[in-house]
Amino acid sequence: MFRLLLPVLLAAHICAAQRPNIVFVYTDDQAGWALGLAGHPHASTPNMDKLFRRGAYLPNSFTVTPVCSPSRASLISSRYGSEVGLTDWLNPRREPYMGLGSDILTWPRLLKDAGYRTGLVGKWHLGLLDEQHPTQRGYEYFMGFRGGGTTPADPVLEKDGKQRQFDGLTADILTADALEYIERVRDETFLLSLHYRAPHTRWLPVAPEDWAPFDGLNPIIPNPGFPYLDLERVRRMTREYLASTKSVDRNIGRLLAKLDELGLAESTVIVYTSDHGYNMGESGVWHKGNGHYVLTRNPPATANIPDGQRPNMWDRSIRVPTAFVWPGEVAAGTVIEGTVSNLDWLPTMAALAEADIPAGAIVRGRNLLPLLRGTAGDWSDELYGEYSTHHQSRTHMRMLRTPKWKLVRDFLNPERDEFYDLAADPEETTNLIRHPRVKPVVAKLGKRLLERMRAVGDRLAEE
Repeated sequence: MFRLLLPVLLAAHICAAQRPNIVFVYTDDQAGWALGLAGHPHASTPNMDKLFRRGAYLPNSFTVTPVCSPSRASLISSRYGSEVGLTDWLNPRREPYMGLGSDILTWPRLLKDAGYRTGLVGKWHLGLLDEQHPTQRGYEYFMGFRGGGTTPADPVLEKDGKQRQFDGLTADILTADALEYIERVRDETFLLSLHYRAPHTRWLPVAPEDWAPFDGLNPIIPNPGFPYLDLERVRRMTREYLASTKSVDRNIGRLLAKLDELGLAESTVIVYTSDHGYNMGESGVWHKGNGHYVLTRNPPATANIPDGQRPNMWDRSIRVPTAFVWPGEVAAGTVIEGTVSNLDWLPTMAALAEADIPAGAIVRGRNLLPLLRGTAGDWSDELYGEYSTHHQSRTHMRMLRTPKWKLVRDFLNPERDEFYDLAADPEETTNLIRHPRVKPVVAKLGKRLLERMRAVGDRLAEE
């Protein structure tokens, strides 16, 4: 579970005067594989790789819901989407009034109350209304967009409470504002959340230098022999997706340079993660948990799953690239093998900031600091996740994952239940749900799945 390439440097206590600044970088749709350090043959992410090597790399980091809004709600609140009323992405045309409730505890608010300056630059996607604004959930400063998406260039963004058109590439514009924010608060203890919209579609345009490594590239496809796979489309999307990822990488270089220039690198914790993973042709699918087939001939539609749709909770959709850089506390080259999730950020950020979590508050995640320090003792690698789709498809998927097994039950469409032997089949190519050999394991995990569902008040456990 816990492996160190270099020893972890321990500190007995962080006094208030030594509380670190925090820069929380959050990308949109970046898969765990979309990272040079993860071994992808074409990913060009030298700055991300440099950042990940500065501290701890957590390769078994997951989201509990593989789509934007509920994942972001879980990250900021340490609650499951079903607990806060957000089970699928917020569609402004169908759900213009929905968002994260004011009664939900968030870690930016905890940090603000503990004396941190708090700023968010980039994507919100937890409510469009003024009463759902980031500044009503713990951030003092906001520049970006409240909804789920914007264009990769010349975006309309909110700054100083007003919408206006910006000229240039969105990743560059967001980074420039984030660097200005750091300049302004450099003499105070601060939290900066930098939420990129890349590598979310549309992927292009990007800067010429971000496109250059992929211009004319004939990328390696993981499963080129998959029946009816649209190879040319997968190749094109792979090039564009990796170029969009590189646009973030180039801007991470700007961020690291600014922290070095201001003398803040040693006093700043940097977290890097994403809201969920991504598929790029594997199992004939692209996109995330609300996946789409990328085939020349699709499987037949069903009553709740339209043509071309493949909702899923595969590891490719839930695994996210994650780094935790803490100079003087976590040694460069640390690798943490334990299973962690986006639910863990609230208790971790509170511990970093020495912020008090209110008595009686519901917190589903775990403080990661003992794991990072090697003092966690027994650490459970069981992961529970959920995803009820209600836009492109209609499902009620619930998942229980261990390092060896994964069970996914769809309580609305039981014919879609899945069971995978992750040790033997990490790509989840063979659904064993009806194989006699695994029947006892399926029953055991099914019982545990219902226990986890009841623990969060999921009514489906009683149906």
